[in-house]
Amino acid sequence: MAHSARRDSPELPDFSLLKRLARDQLIYLLEQQHEVDKLYKVEYKPIVSTSDQLCFLIRPRIQTVKWIYVANADKAAGRFRRYKIIFTPQKFYACEAVLEEQGIFGDVTTDEWAFYLLPLDDDIISLELPEFFRDNFLAGDQRWVRTAGSALHLLHTVYGPFSKIHGIGRFSKMAYESWREQVEEGETKARQAEIGKVFLIDRDVDYVTPLCSQVVYEGLVDDIFRIKCGCVEFGTDVTSSDKRVKVMLNSQDKVFDEIRNEHFSNVFGFLSQKAKNLQTAYDKRRGMDIQQIKTFVSEELKGLKQEHRLLSLHIGASESMMKKKTKQDFQELLKTEHSLLEGFEIRECITFIEEHINRQVSMIESLRLLCLLSITENGLLPKDYRSLKAQYLQSYGVDHLLTFANLKQSGLLVEQQPGETLTVMESKVGKLVNDKAAGKLTDAFSSLAKKSHFRALSKKLNLVPKSDEEYDLRVPRDMAYIFSGAYVPLSCKLVEQVLERDGWTGLEEVTRLLNGHEFSVTAKNDAQRIVLVMFLGGCTFSEISALRFLGRERGYKFIVVTTAITNSSRLIETLLDNHA
Repeated sequence: MAHSARRDSPELPDFSLLKRLARDQLIYLLEQQHEVDKLYKVEYKPIVSTSDQLCFLIRPRIQTVKWIYVANADKAAGRFRRYKIIFTPQKFYACEAVLEEQGIFGDVTTDEWAFYLLPLDDDIISLELPEFFRDNFLAGDQRWVRTAGSALHLLHTVYGPFSKIHGIGRFSKMAYESWREQVEEGETKARQAEIGKVFLIDRDVDYVTPLCSQVVYEGLVDDIFRIKCGCVEFGTDVTSSDKRVKVMLNSQDKVFDEIRNEHFSNVFGFLSQKAKNLQTAYDKRRGMDIQQIKTFVSEELKGLKQEHRLLSLHIGASESMMKKKTKQDFQELLKTEHSLLEGFEIRECITFIEEHINRQVSMIESLRLLCLLSITENGLLPKDYRSLKAQYLQSYGVDHLLTFANLKQSGLLVEQQPGETLTVMESKVGKLVNDKAAGKLTDAFSSLAKKSHFRALSKKLNLVPKSDEEYDLRVPRDMAYIFSGAYVPLSCKLVEQVLERDGWTGLEEVTRLLNGHEFSVTAKNDAQRIVLVMFLGGCTFSEISALRFLGRERGYKFIVVTTAITNSSRLIETLLDNHA
């Protein structure tokens, strides 16, 4: 089932080198701390240890630094110990200010572990900074931008030099400038480039894609079971036993590798065929002589058993997902999403969202649908905004008022300003229809008449294929397959268009609708067909699947670097009023 790549597709660089570099540096830092006897998870509670030295390995988060109050507790007890804090990937002044505030700055030594990049698979690298989205796109805290620039610099140093850098978005431009500064400050060694072009993109350039339900296998697994650092924990409903199982999901799992990018509707058929093939391989033992059985046991049996174990888990996961999605009226949900993307039956969509809120199906899902409605319609009509907000607060509690403020601040859920979407002719028509009986008609007309940025972008870039055309999900014709043929992800379409044009020429209207901040810089001429796409603010597994499809079609290999893996739930959760 895994689609074969074009013969001229290049080989990906070996990113295990990044792990070795990080490991060696950590060993060097820890060797300075002699006789490390125990590891503790940093929590807000006393550390019980008889050791005379304590070493903390933490992210540079203010809350975490506040938990390190053990030095003051030791002082009060008249005990002397040495304390060291290793910040990863770097330390910030704000953290040192907290230590000073607590009166322990002079008692603590600090260091940095420059662990910027965690390879999750052959073509996925994460900075594991889920807070990047909230800090930058909500709070305006830009400290992580330099971290992104440093990560880019590390890749440039080890696998560069890059031939061309494209980007769009405010933070992408800042990360690029940070990287340029670091390149100019350091030494440049001539070496064979393993990465060609680089494309940087801010998450807020495309909010629609992460708000859509994922229907490729890997995306669905992430939506339902939550993949963390490339690892997923399957419960007893999947394992068919009383034990939970943790599984690494990457290309080493051959069953997973063949279905990860597939539309979920194709997965059961593949797994069924795989089970039959596996049984046939087992049945080969019949009629073997002693020597053949010995060869079979030593060369094939172990691999077959491993494949059988993985196959059982993925069948179990697929069955579990199918049950859960059927329970939540998934088809009806997808129909509503597709209508929002196409801009049809908006009133029916609003009614569906109202029912979703009032039935209290899911607090996060309701917010996701509200945000998708807002983004695709360029904001909600004031009366709709007030009504939907009131219904949500009534269903889930008034303590979510701040959540609405956060969603508004980040541009995910906004109210239209009077007169910003209707043309002069539409306004005149609206005034003519002013009797109570025709009021609903006016509202429906106004809602459908939006000339939103998403609608304009969708038309310009052909993001929504014609719904009257049959779409065969078994043989995808474009990247829209990741959303059942309903929508080509904007982020990936931009990558495709810029690579085709070798820049932003001809896309001026598109960049204007996206509020600009686009750039293209040529560093050197090179035909290297390995493209690094860096998402600032998170990317979804669906987008990764779309880029893999694009790569197979065009003879590219894509490397996805992201501040974190995201999905609709994670995106919304980071903006909840109680998010720490």
